[in-house]
Amino acid sequence: MRRFQSHFLFTVLLGATCALFVSGAAAQNWVTLLNNTPAESFDDEDLRLFLDAARKTLNEAPDNQPVTWENPKSRNRGEMTVLRSFESRGNACKEVRVRNESRGRKSDNRRILCKVDERWRLVSEAQLKANAKPKP
Repeated sequence: MRRFQSHFLFTVLLGATCALFVSGAAAQNWVTLLNNTPAESFDDEDLRLFLDAARKTLNEAPDNQPVTWENPKSRNRGEMTVLRSFESRGNACKEVRVRNESRGRKSDNRRILCKVDERWRLVSEAQLKANAKPKP
């Protein structure tokens, strides 16, 4: 159950990141949903650095090029890497690995995001398969 909660809460954080236009106050609200992950102890500056790294990863970084972030004050840090870029139903998609560390706690997750209506959105493997065109 704890592993499920951790993945769910990570997904919530990544969802917040995908909006890419989260205000400081809205971002702060997401932190309260991040129990049992390293991100639960992120302060406002950590969250800002995390979101900046997410924007750079999704919009600029080439595949297999880690984008790192670190807050020297809190010592929290992380990295994001596009593992692969591909297209699904005419939308740009990326599989992203996200690693975070805070107060000795670490997380390592992979998620798939697709750009729909100019926003990056989380997509499950099942959704990708359902959207795949059948081969003739």
